[in-house]
Amino acid sequence: MQSRGTAIEAYRLSTLDNGLRVATERTEGVRSVALGVWIAAGSRLEPIELGGISHFIEHLIFKGSSKYTASEIAHIFDDLGAEPNASTSKEHTLVNARLLDEDLETAFEVIAEMVARPSFADLDQEREVVLEEVAMYEDSPPELIHDDLSEVVFGEHPLGRPIIGHYETLSALDLATVREYHDAHYVNPGIVIAAGGNVDHDKLCDLAARHFRPEPGAVVALPELTAPERRHVARFTRKDTEQYHVCLGGPGPRRGDPDRYAVFVVDTILGGSWSSHLFQEVREKRGLAYSVYSYTSLYADAGLTAVYFGSRQEAVEEAMQVILEVLHHLEDEMSDSAITRAKNHLKGQLVLSMESPGARMQSLGRAILLEQPVLSVDEVLERIDAVDRDDVIAAVRRYYDPETWSTACIGPQPEPFQAVVQGFDREER
Repeated sequence: MQSRGTAIEAYRLSTLDNGLRVATERTEGVRSVALGVWIAAGSRLEPIELGGISHFIEHLIFKGSSKYTASEIAHIFDDLGAEPNASTSKEHTLVNARLLDEDLETAFEVIAEMVARPSFADLDQEREVVLEEVAMYEDSPPELIHDDLSEVVFGEHPLGRPIIGHYETLSALDLATVREYHDAHYVNPGIVIAAGGNVDHDKLCDLAARHFRPEPGAVVALPELTAPERRHVARFTRKDTEQYHVCLGGPGPRRGDPDRYAVFVVDTILGGSWSSHLFQEVREKRGLAYSVYSYTSLYADAGLTAVYFGSRQEAVEEAMQVILEVLHHLEDEMSDSAITRAKNHLKGQLVLSMESPGARMQSLGRAILLEQPVLSVDEVLERIDAVDRDDVIAAVRRYYDPETWSTACIGPQPEPFQAVVQGFDREER
């Protein structure tokens, strides 16, 4: 058993005999526990023909286990006043709940049953629910456009695949396939149990040892890490919408790259705050969009730096031109004062976001599952403070050259978009 920590905020990490890793960070003065079971199963691990199976299993585990029916699971959490949830990403699945500290044993047993021993009851019925979710998602261009961008930036790379899957792949999933995928990916060495709040580490370890059976010889399925090819693609998807929804982006830093903190600073200056250049130039000065922002996503072997905006037909061409102009001159905007303001913004947002058991659990579980160092808030603040102008300029040159970015648009007519994507390889759907 290992214990690690800092003088300011400590966490404990144990690897149990059954292969599970258990991590906790105790918070004094609260009566709640944020509990998360992190599983190394995400969309990038799926074969193309099983696209969406990780997300499908996330749904199915709520449909019952070898011990509890779906109705019993719902009633137990309701009786506890707990807040259960689950989510799937490209690299992991999370099953989590927030609950009173006195209810940890009951909630843990139910979640362990769901994760380790799902019954996969009502598979066909739940498939219909997920297909309705796919249809709802495809009817929501502000969400769908981000998947379109990932596809055009990453191409055939697994990071380009949508988490939610497609109608064709989901329709073909049967019980045997679902069980086989679950048995291969929901294995103890690929599971991290993390908790924040008023939690006793040794008690949680005892619960994990009791409710997860040993799995001798279990092997974690790991993704093949490869760098995506560079692309410069403009994709237009025709859909009857009131707005044009546009994303631009390109490969960003990997999750472990030291220059990611400089990218966070650039992202804040570009479009991550109210005073950012995109917000001011596109929305405040010209009224070309209601929503415009930039963002960064980090993965094991690549990242994504991106911009989103939504505009009416008469504004989309000008908005796109303004954004490209901002990107072309982004290096000029990286003044010492702008960098200082961005760093202060990042530090403030970090501290505010981490002052809850749920945030602590999220940070802890994600870092351990993804084999990243667990940094205290103070350590992250130090890394942000260490970013200087040379670091920021290098990040702009490496990750924010619009000549190496791709773009995707969803809208009713291609002409306003195509007018400003000369030089891109074009796709239309």
